[in-house]
Amino acid sequence: MAGLFAILFLVALMIALALFLSARKQRAQTGLPYGARIVYADTGAWKKVERPLFSRRYGLTGKPDYVMEERGAMIPVEVKPNRVAPAPRESDTLQLAAYALLVEEHFGATPAYGLLKYRDAIFQVELTDELRARLLATLAALRRDLDARDVARSHAEPRRCRACGYRDVCGQSLA
Repeated sequence: MAGLFAILFLVALMIALALFLSARKQRAQTGLPYGARIVYADTGAWKKVERPLFSRRYGLTGKPDYVMEERGAMIPVEVKPNRVAPAPRESDTLQLAAYALLVEEHFGATPAYGLLKYRDAIFQVELTDELRARLLATLAALRRDLDARDVARSHAEPRRCRACGYRDVCGQSLA
């Protein structure tokens, strides 16, 4: 009887070890800092999806994929699972900077950097004063364009135009 318990214990131990190693590998693939604690998640994978973060000061709302807390520092994380690029796209960088503003106002801590996770790369984006200024200028331009009758296309990507819901009525379509 004791031999059977020993075998069952070893089998259970091997299964637990395999699950632990699998979870550790999955965590590493997410690009999230090891040892950091998830304080906000928009994925619904761990718990109910959070409410959007809102900034009255900037009139901005958004839902970062994750906000991590590591030794008191807050780290916004945006995951683009299908994106492949050698460097972060400007639009993704500005999105991450917007999340930094929201994190700052919601959690009361200014992030020093954020993470962009593409399919095969993780980019650490420094959240500098220059990036913040570019974001605020972009937000101001977007607000000016809200009342404009005709706004110029902001890209030179035919693939983006093909996926646009307004391409049939757009006079600047590249598709």
